[in-house]
Amino acid sequence: MGMSVTISAATEQDAEQILKLQFLCYQSEAELYGDYSIEPLTQPLDSLKAELTDGTVLVARLRDEVVASVRGSVGADGTARIDKLIVHPRMQRHGLGGRLLDAIESRLAADAGAKSFQLFTGHRSDRNLRLYRKHGYEAVSTERVDERLSLVTLAKDAQAGAFVASA
Repeated sequence: MGMSVTISAATEQDAEQILKLQFLCYQSEAELYGDYSIEPLTQPLDSLKAELTDGTVLVARLRDEVVASVRGSVGADGTARIDKLIVHPRMQRHGLGGRLLDAIESRLAADAGAKSFQLFTGHRSDRNLRLYRKHGYEAVSTERVDERLSLVTLAKDAQAGAFVASA
């Protein structure tokens, strides 16, 4: 990538940058599905700050700028739910999303005892689906939300390994 990007736990001071990045990153998803009322575009700052307190939020920084982020939490059954993996458009296609995915999986397994991982994306979000499959996720269900959107839930066991190089 030619730049030094560091991954670390997010702090409350990162909340505004994360929310702005989230708004930027979800524009393409909103356009793809013709729906600009999706939750990532309407989430209030207080809600994001609560996620920083209640779950695990990682950020990738390029100097002082938050250029990527991911969130996760582990339920009582040991299933980790990974949400809102976002990478600034200018930083995409350099492996940063995969690095963040590996980092959140490692953190949730080590700190919260995750036994399996689950995430979801829209059925037309081909780049997301490719990334998740490359990292060992398999589709386990599809739920039709409306005439424009079906959510694909993908999952993998925590023992499956962080990265599947042959995918």
